[in-house]
Amino acid sequence: MSEKKVNILLVEDDYLDIMNVERELGKISVEYPLHVARNGREALDMLRGEGVPKISPVPSVILLDINMPKMNGMEFLAELRRDPEFSHIPVFIMTTSNEDTDRLAAQRLNVSGYIVKPLSFDSFERSHSSLDSFSLFLDLIKLK
Repeated sequence: MSEKKVNILLVEDDYLDIMNVERELGKISVEYPLHVARNGREALDMLRGEGVPKISPVPSVILLDINMPKMNGMEFLAELRRDPEFSHIPVFIMTTSNEDTDRLAAQRLNVSGYIVKPLSFDSFERSHSSLDSFSLFLDLIKLK
């Protein structure tokens, strides 16, 4: 029986946040391929293989920023949920926004979790919702 390959897609436009995610995943020995898109449009292109190599297999999980140029996280998420090929992928919002309106919009689009940046495992004990969300994220990628 072969083990399923796990891919993670990070949709984030801030280089420092990308480095932070890579560092934090490394700290907990998550060594799955991390594909990075700088905005929602680029992420859709990578998922569909439009003008760039297609991510294969489909990502097991997506980490998504909200505020990005060209196509923001909510626009991307709405498009993702409309596409039968990708609508099942668990998505975790990673954002500096702790606004209820953003949380509600994300919940309406069926997100798996909402993590307030900066991503740091050291701060999770102060934020139970982030801890719960990231624990679920880890469970999802380790079960694959």
